[in-house]
Amino acid sequence: MAGLHELLCNNCGLEFKGFDPLRKLKRTPVKRSKSGTNQRRLPRYKVHLPATISLVERNPLTWDVAYTHRSRGHCETISQVGMALSFVGSRFAEEKLTTPGCSLFVTVTLPEGAISAVVSIVYWNRLGSKGRSGWLVGTTISQTSDADAARLGAYIKRRSEKEPYLALD
Repeated sequence: MAGLHELLCNNCGLEFKGFDPLRKLKRTPVKRSKSGTNQRRLPRYKVHLPATISLVERNPLTWDVAYTHRSRGHCETISQVGMALSFVGSRFAEEKLTTPGCSLFVTVTLPEGAISAVVSIVYWNRLGSKGRSGWLVGTTISQTSDADAARLGAYIKRRSEKEPYLALD
């Protein structure tokens, strides 16, 4: 067919066939300058804080909320909008943790006091061997009280004054 040529995506370099009868489209990907190392909305800080984690289960008919058995874990990184948690997942079924939109009720013990929040899992990774494997989950904070949000904000502010944030790609 006239005008059907192999083209090149300007963003990723993928080859595809497209209609360009006058051959005006170039076959070279766009050169983009490398962006900064931290692409996050807010900086994250590496911490090792004790945490208590429960799975949130919601009844689809009545919208009643129940929390499963608690599991002990650690908060590995923290920011104003989310946290990374590590724990041994013996109390939680894998299919429940890997379901999109899975919610956890988390209590993290900060030096000034504990904060509680409902978080949604956005990333998960299974760590260790099959016999006693743990979880590393990245979460975003869905719901917390105003007092806990203020306590977390004050903790983050003090951390930012003491040390630079954790720059991850």
